[in-house]
Amino acid sequence: MTGQRPSRRARVGAAAPPPDEPSSGDLTAPVEDYLKAIYEIELGDSAAATNDIAHRLEIAPASVSGMVRRLADQGLLAYERYRGVRLTDAGRRAALRTIRRHRVIEAYLVRALGYAWDQVHTEAERLEHAASDELIDRMAAAIGEPRTDPHGAPIPTRDGVIDETRHHSLADVESGDSARVVRVSDENDELLRYLDSLGIRPGVLLTLGDRAPFEGPLSVRIGETDHQIGHALAAKILVESLAAP
Repeated sequence: MTGQRPSRRARVGAAAPPPDEPSSGDLTAPVEDYLKAIYEIELGDSAAATNDIAHRLEIAPASVSGMVRRLADQGLLAYERYRGVRLTDAGRRAALRTIRRHRVIEAYLVRALGYAWDQVHTEAERLEHAASDELIDRMAAAIGEPRTDPHGAPIPTRDGVIDETRHHSLADVESGDSARVVRVSDENDELLRYLDSLGIRPGVLLTLGDRAPFEGPLSVRIGETDHQIGHALAAKILVESLAAP
């Protein structure tokens, strides 16, 4: 996850799906993984190229072409000449269903079962393909319909509405400015444990101190404590700036 430009907020999935549109139960786990990966790539305002998909799924590019053709034949993807593929409305709905399942499961594991935030991503990756939409709705209701997962990622509603507000990263904050942590990357358990040891979680307020040149470390104050954070790590922490007093 990298820094994102501020811009659009909630987007709504198309109304009722056509009767011949594949339901969540009709899609295999690999298909759901592809659609979810392509959705994440598209958030960067670009079509998903074969190499981008392969990199995100950690598979060989040669394996991607056949699946992409299959998903296009099913009406889930559309080709953009010389650029790659984008989700159709049906593909977007399917991707958001999978993302909802994943993020609700993460939230449920933390809030209801006491899991640590660094323990839930892998569990959710497995369970998201097996849980029914009804089960996910009940899990969400049981923990108060959370809007975000434990790492700050927005949870789509059951109707396909998701907050796609773009936030900049901590690496983009100017010295002396304050910001609130909105979201952190959830794909590395060790990174999450390290951030937790620093007290960096969604909702935490921090102030940026000195910045070393040439993408060197940043000084970050949380409460009364100063920490040194590398530029690469700061780029994985999304924040919203706070107005000057």
